[in-house]
Amino acid sequence: MLTLNKVKTAINQGREVVGLMNSVPLPMLIEMIGYAGFDFVILDIEHLLRDPSELQHAIRAAQCADIVPFVRVPGAIPYLIKQALDAGAMGIVVPQVNNKQEAQIAVDACRYPPLGTRGITGGVNTGFGRLTIDEYITSANEEIMLMLMIESQQGLDNLDDILSVSGINMILEGALDLAVSLGQPQSVHHPEVQAAIEYIAERCQAHQVPFCAIPRAEGQLEKWREKGIRQFVAGQDRGILSRALKAQLSPYK
Repeated sequence: MLTLNKVKTAINQGREVVGLMNSVPLPMLIEMIGYAGFDFVILDIEHLLRDPSELQHAIRAAQCADIVPFVRVPGAIPYLIKQALDAGAMGIVVPQVNNKQEAQIAVDACRYPPLGTRGITGGVNTGFGRLTIDEYITSANEEIMLMLMIESQQGLDNLDDILSVSGINMILEGALDLAVSLGQPQSVHHPEVQAAIEYIAERCQAHQVPFCAIPRAEGQLEKWREKGIRQFVAGQDRGILSRALKAQLSPYK
């Protein structure tokens, strides 16, 4: 059954939350991330070919390890959002959001009427009848989170319109795609890209929508904290594992 979303509760209380992007499709790794102490994990199906049954196992692994599972879908695609939520995801991450219409489609797909258009089903999400449909709808509309990613010049241009849509719980920057869109491929640290990320954070604060930062260089974490940011993604497990393996081998070479 749906439980309280600890990430949403922490954000509402002004406490810091730290998540990790998951790109290695192993439920055991999700448990490791949870037991390591992360608050949430973003299970990727945008760039990762993931079997639906494995995604469901990954969500269950997150629940067992007491970490909040989000799913990054390929876009504002209602049926994929619905399937991820029906599998037990506590949040949806939508990449490449470029305008208000796409933001509204994502909100509608995540919320039950009257707040959206999500279709209802019973089964595991209601505890096979332990919650009534009305109880589940009320709980899901309150606890499930929607995070949108701004990753293009078009998204920057339309950011205020996007942020005006009710029902957005967080904004996440996508620095690499943003760098490509701004003509600075592979240069996430370029001043133009960093200025764009800071602009996203400033507009989020103006609209009172939480901004989730991804510190990538020394000093950035402290800088974001000084600006009042309390939501972070600490990287991607694939890169972390690769660097750790190389470091482990280094003394032998």
